[in-house]
Amino acid sequence: MFKLRSWLLPVILVCSTAGAAEPAKPSPLTALGANRKDEPLAKRFSVERATHFLDEAALAWQNEKKCFTCHTNYAYLYARPLVAADAKAHTEVRRFAEELVSERWPKQGPRWDAEVVATAAALAFNDASSTSKLHPLTKTALDRMWTVQRKDGGWSWLKCNWPPMESDDHYGATLAALATGVAPGAYAKSEIAQKGLAKLRDYLRKNPPTHIHHRAMILWVSSYLDGFMSATEKQACIKELSALQKSDGGWALATLGDYKRVDKKEQDFATSDGYATGFVVYVLRKSGVPADDVRIKKGIAWLKANQRESGRWFTRSANRDTKHYISHAGTAFAVMALCECGEIKKTTARR
Repeated sequence: MFKLRSWLLPVILVCSTAGAAEPAKPSPLTALGANRKDEPLAKRFSVERATHFLDEAALAWQNEKKCFTCHTNYAYLYARPLVAADAKAHTEVRRFAEELVSERWPKQGPRWDAEVVATAAALAFNDASSTSKLHPLTKTALDRMWTVQRKDGGWSWLKCNWPPMESDDHYGATLAALATGVAPGAYAKSEIAQKGLAKLRDYLRKNPPTHIHHRAMILWVSSYLDGFMSATEKQACIKELSALQKSDGGWALATLGDYKRVDKKEQDFATSDGYATGFVVYVLRKSGVPADDVRIKKGIAWLKANQRESGRWFTRSANRDTKHYISHAGTAFAVMALCECGEIKKTTARR
């Protein structure tokens, strides 16, 4: 959790109707309730409800918590401009991230090294999907990312036992690679990035992935950057991900890693969920699997059939049965997957 100080002004909760797929508007976030397994399924898939949920969740989090987290507002900055970048909520969340770089870092510095990497990645993805130009503050964040890279090529990551994002150093390393690869303006070819990437590749060689989510992250990286996976390794990873697809067309988060629950309950390996399905479909598409491939079509069908009334896609936490905030990231990745497969059309490219 990457906090911002109280001097940042509160934001106003707003709702965007960009990319609307049906006329009915969902209730405010407070009425949508918590992430829960028993929330009824939507009667039909709605882009409007999905983006409304993402808007409200991101704004509510930063307004109430005064912080950024991988599962909510950082993930939001990846997904939202793929549908529409001129939504008022998107402008507010983007501004909040920019203030982190332009105001708090110069005055107080980042709270954690992980904050620098996560912010750089979110801004880089956001630039790529909105303006296709590298914003000066994004470059500032990316350049700072290399200053906190360890001598071994990795980063000291938050290990809060909230998989798959805040649980191990491997995720942070691959996220830094993604930030570099997706950044517009050929940032990856800059001298500072080339030096950092060389150290990063060496780190990943010496610290190979231990589970499939790690390998899937590297597969995603390989859609932007060379030297992270061979062609044989890419095909092996695609095959491994494909083998985990459920008969209903989805994937389950618990099958993607060896995640230990703090509540001592059993992981759910059988039930498909929003995060795993959205993430895997998106990564497979980025790695070159065609949108008309049967695996992708089944995954998309699952996503369209399993949206909840609130607009979100539920994912059970792999840590404990409390807030299930991974559902926020799951909703973001569901939207990303649907966009990547041409199921959602972008309405604007402005920010």
